[in-house]
Amino acid sequence: MNAVVEIRPERADHPQVIALLDALDRYLGELYEPEANHILSVQELLAPEVTFVAAWRGERIVGTGAVRRMPGRPDTEGRAYGEVKRMYVDPALRGQRIGERMLERLEGSLRERGVDRALLETGQAQHAAVRLYERCGYVRRAAFGGYPDNGLSVFMQKALA
Repeated sequence: MNAVVEIRPERADHPQVIALLDALDRYLGELYEPEANHILSVQELLAPEVTFVAAWRGERIVGTGAVRRMPGRPDTEGRAYGEVKRMYVDPALRGQRIGERMLERLEGSLRERGVDRALLETGQAQHAAVRLYERCGYVRRAAFGGYPDNGLSVFMQKALA
């Protein structure tokens, strides 16, 4: 199999994407109660304000990620932002910087649209995800976007300028 991984835009309703999103949903379901999961549906991921990418290894999608451009809110000092969503890499391929490369691509798409910061919510039980975001320059912040500060979530941001 071709070991080169290519990060490129993809439709969220691609069958291989749906399979990975289902795997992500199952994983999150093992960690948290349903009300603690803040998941965008495939239909929501097809919205024009969402940029969705997939990591392709040969003919197989091995990772997904998205950013949703959001208007300013009081909890973001009135500034628009991009929200990182649905980041997932096939567990068998973790540790190969696929997540970092997807995140770089998503951040670049925000910069191209004049968005100067990315925010995200992840779960405290997702230690590898938190480490990934920290390695990529994200820092912790207060809750935003209507997410509850339920003790399960970790809120992070990164300046993109």
